[in-house]
Amino acid sequence: MANLRITIVRTRRPVSRGSINEDIKWLCSSLGLFTLRDKDSSCYRIFIELLKGSRANRALSSDDIANMLGLSRGTVVHHISRLMDSGLVVAEKGRYILRMDNLEVLMDELEHDLERAFEEIKAAAKRIDRQLGI
Repeated sequence: MANLRITIVRTRRPVSRGSINEDIKWLCSSLGLFTLRDKDSSCYRIFIELLKGSRANRALSSDDIANMLGLSRGTVVHHISRLMDSGLVVAEKGRYILRMDNLEVLMDELEHDLERAFEEIKAAAKRIDRQLGI
């Protein structure tokens, strides 16, 4: 994943633990997927549809998602692009699916992505330090 953009936001866990919707919203918020501009929770709703599709091993097109949720295709494409940039969603033949159908495994994959990115950053910092004689 060459251009991965992962944002981690430390937010307070929901008080009502056990509510799957609140847990999913917290997970997505913690990954920086929600913005104040997303007034109708489009990204969350799209994530839920992709999660359902992944559980059924079914990739969805942007048109499928737009029709299911009553959203414009442009809105769906915008949010799917963000989900892809974050490493959560992959494209397969013009259709979209979560990278892994198990959220815990998906978070493990994101963690590995972050570790690889930091290793590359640290190696660059080491080269820079060496070149500066530090």
